[in-house]
Amino acid sequence: MRSALPWVGTETEDAALAAGQWTGAEVAHWQALAERVEHAHAGGRTVLYHWMPHVPNGLAPLVLFHGGSGSWTHWVRSIGPLLQAGHDVWAVDLPGFGASEAPPDVTDADGLLPVLADMLQAQFSLQTVRLLGFSFGGMTACMLAAAYPQLIEQLVIVGAPGMGVVKTKSYRLKGWRHLADPRQQLLNHLFNLGALMLLDQRAIDRETVALHVQNVQRDKLPRRRISSTDIVVQSLAKVECPVAAIYGAQDVLYAGNFDRVEALMAQQTRQWQGLQCIADAGHWVQYEKPDAFHAALLPLLAAQR
Repeated sequence: MRSALPWVGTETEDAALAAGQWTGAEVAHWQALAERVEHAHAGGRTVLYHWMPHVPNGLAPLVLFHGGSGSWTHWVRSIGPLLQAGHDVWAVDLPGFGASEAPPDVTDADGLLPVLADMLQAQFSLQTVRLLGFSFGGMTACMLAAAYPQLIEQLVIVGAPGMGVVKTKSYRLKGWRHLADPRQQLLNHLFNLGALMLLDQRAIDRETVALHVQNVQRDKLPRRRISSTDIVVQSLAKVECPVAAIYGAQDVLYAGNFDRVEALMAQQTRQWQGLQCIADAGHWVQYEKPDAFHAALLPLLAAQR
């Protein structure tokens, strides 16, 4: 029996996909090439994945924070271009996500800050890093740079919430954990990717869904609330390093409001490098439009030489 999903799969194959038991080639490739590093905290460990370029550019390490209900795989299409540009790349599974355990009594991004600061100090002793954060990870990176300015020399936030510009959500997501039918679960995952993450639903293939399923199944901090506040605006006023922002022009978080978002960021930031919007892209801009995204990102990183 064939599936009613947009790709061809048997009932057994769809069940394995819905259970998070199938990994796409893109994720498998970069996972196999990574050095896995673990940093202990009170609740277990934070896991980092490290890729060293063949020809280093001499810049500070580049640390990647993923989005909510995600993992390092939110950056799977960025690792290659960053390595080619000579960057020393470290992708973190934030505590409570991916392969990393949650610290005790932590329910949101603000509780992660001491754990992440300790991780950076231990892993990059006597060295500052550059932070590249997507969505929830961009908000977390901004808060971290505000609270521990001595650790961060550049911040690039991608699709970050926490601006306080839009008071109500412009999207809705469908639940899936309560569903017994694997195919209905996959249909809801497909809906959610289109509702929040990606503008072009035709681009949501089997590998994209597999990546997403594995990530959401490992989300250990599901009741986050701080992203609905203006925490990024508050934090930017305390950030001392250069700051830039990149968003998909059709990101459902702020589509139609980017003039206001940029004005707030520029007003609050001491060293503002600007906001760039990538055309024909939704929230997960680095995955949906990788060429355009990296054309915008790489000059910003090179500016820190």
